[in-house]
Amino acid sequence: MMYEPRHRPPIPRPLFLRRLALHGGAAAGLVLLSLAVGMAGYMACEHLSPLDAFVNAAMLLSGMGPLHAPGTPSGKLFAGLYALYSGFVVLIAAGIASAPVVHRLLHTFHWQEDEGGAGGTARGGTARADTASGGRKRGRA
Repeated sequence: MMYEPRHRPPIPRPLFLRRLALHGGAAAGLVLLSLAVGMAGYMACEHLSPLDAFVNAAMLLSGMGPLHAPGTPSGKLFAGLYALYSGFVVLIAAGIASAPVVHRLLHTFHWQEDEGGAGGTARGGTARADTASGGRKRGRA
């Protein structure tokens, strides 16, 4: 399992920074791979130079739109499909890169200090009220 379960404390800062770097690297790799696919597609379908293909693919990945309007039917089809794909890649890469931060934030507030099930409290928080008794403590009228 990549992430620690709820009953264990959050990992130390050096391990967290390593996890963050690995996720950032995976997100960057996905973006670079997508950029290479876009460049290859523009070079094959539109016969653009590598530099022009890079600019068009990078502009689509960044959400700005292509600089070169496709002139061939295959180029138009590729540009449309690549634009749709690029939108998903940006969302997926952002999710991959931010997952360790979101997990650590949620884990810090939800990990239980004791495993005995004797009403452990969330770190830095207070014990939860008994929901079965409507929030009232037992023994009181």
